[in-house]
Amino acid sequence: MAFDDLGPLWLTLQLAAVTTLVLVVLGTPLAWWLAFTRARIKPAVEAVTALPLVLPPTVMGFYLLVLMSPGNPLGGAWLRFTGDTLSFSFSGLVIASVIYSLPFMVQPLQSAFETIGRAPVEAAATLGAGPLDRFLTVASPLAFRGYLTAMVLTFAHTIGEFGVVLMVGGNIRGETRVISIAIYEHVETLDYAAAHGLSALLLAFSFIVLLAIYAMNGGRALRAR
Repeated sequence: MAFDDLGPLWLTLQLAAVTTLVLVVLGTPLAWWLAFTRARIKPAVEAVTALPLVLPPTVMGFYLLVLMSPGNPLGGAWLRFTGDTLSFSFSGLVIASVIYSLPFMVQPLQSAFETIGRAPVEAAATLGAGPLDRFLTVASPLAFRGYLTAMVLTFAHTIGEFGVVLMVGGNIRGETRVISIAIYEHVETLDYAAAHGLSALLLAFSFIVLLAIYAMNGGRALRAR
């Protein structure tokens, strides 16, 4: 791996870490609601949450790029408050990655909460525990394996993103040039040795992640729900 690739590698790790932390905060209440709600809108919310699994990354990246442009409310508001454009920036990559990796956080957590059920939480309620106390001291520890799976999958998925980050962030050194973009650039310039080094690194990382998850789940196959 060339010295010039250390920047994209570090930027990719930063993006994956920030995306994972943001999704833990945002995905937990959504997964909890989906696990226990009986609202008629639940299938629609589940469909929207799972959309990144089937929608081509370039399609999602295109619409996110349009949404982040200064001519639209989100991009315009960001420009007024920060003085910078949201598109082709690290902040834009974070927003795009959070949306694109959403199902990888929400679905494992939803499955974990559904497996736990309401009984342990209701038992804690009868002992006088408040809603937040019940969640932090009862539900969260019981869902630890689900959290671990969700965080590892989200982190790994963000590292491997290409289409969305290319559409939203482009290829700006030190700002949006993540490792997948660096591999693409090496191939374009016929530097196959560098592309092979980075690709082998991602391949090994992906295998280790899947091996760890399968081992943690006792050899059971991964499932979306």
